[in-house]
Amino acid sequence: MGCIILEEQAADDDVLVPPTNFSMVEDGIFRSGLPQPVNFRFLQTLNLRSIIYLCPKPYPEENLKFLQSNNIRLFQFGIEGKTESSVSIPRDTIMDALRILIDVRNHPVLIHCKRGKHRTGCLVGCLRKLQSWCLSSVLEEYQRFAGVKSRITDMRFIETFEVICLRQCLYSIIYRYHGYGSKKRRLLYREEKLQKPQITLV
Repeated sequence: MGCIILEEQAADDDVLVPPTNFSMVEDGIFRSGLPQPVNFRFLQTLNLRSIIYLCPKPYPEENLKFLQSNNIRLFQFGIEGKTESSVSIPRDTIMDALRILIDVRNHPVLIHCKRGKHRTGCLVGCLRKLQSWCLSSVLEEYQRFAGVKSRITDMRFIETFEVICLRQCLYSIIYRYHGYGSKKRRLLYREEKLQKPQITLV
């Protein structure tokens, strides 16, 4: 009987549990809700370099220890999880998070808020617009994760988000995927009819 219990415990230890609402966005980009300690072994399999955390609350101590022990960098962007229609998503904060997200030096990267629905959905939705997805597909993806708690204010934010602003801020350096699911990705230079000096990203 004792041997059976030990074998069951060993089997449980081998189970990899992803965080709630976990999904791959693109090769090297993932999304989820806030990881719990039971998810840490699963996260190790992703070989993460970075985490983009979209909540204002301090990152949990256990999670910080996990990041430190696995050499994972934390980027925190404190977006309040408000439901009131009068409270809008901070556009500048999303822009800053996108700059981190499209930098392949931070990949593999995990994006998450508390439940991986609204704030994470807004950031992913803006990334999709940068990738030139049609709006209906962008909003369908948002609704698939938000479910019955989809927010009109979030979808309106995604719809009106202007990716040209991000391209101008990056001096026309944009992130392009060569073929859906392709592992060949690189940064290309594109003239946006603007005379911009060449810069080196650090």
